[in-house]
Amino acid sequence: MLSLSVNESLDNSSPNGAPKKPANTERLYTVTRADLPLSCPTPEMELWNSHPRVYLPIEKTGSALCPYCGARFELEG
Repeated sequence: MLSLSVNESLDNSSPNGAPKKPANTERLYTVTRADLPLSCPTPEMELWNSHPRVYLPIEKTGSALCPYCGARFELEG
């Protein structure tokens, strides 16, 4: 008998248990220090239809641009 287990990458919930958002649907995202380290797509986004995850340096300038999808991230505060 074949036994299958759910792979974490197939899980459709974000780290806080909420359903994941579609990836790369916005052009501007506002993030907080609690979201660091910043990646695009973020952990709250689905990965199945997105580009590879890339970490973005936002701490020094307060903004970052994803080289894959062009999404702009701005750091609050």
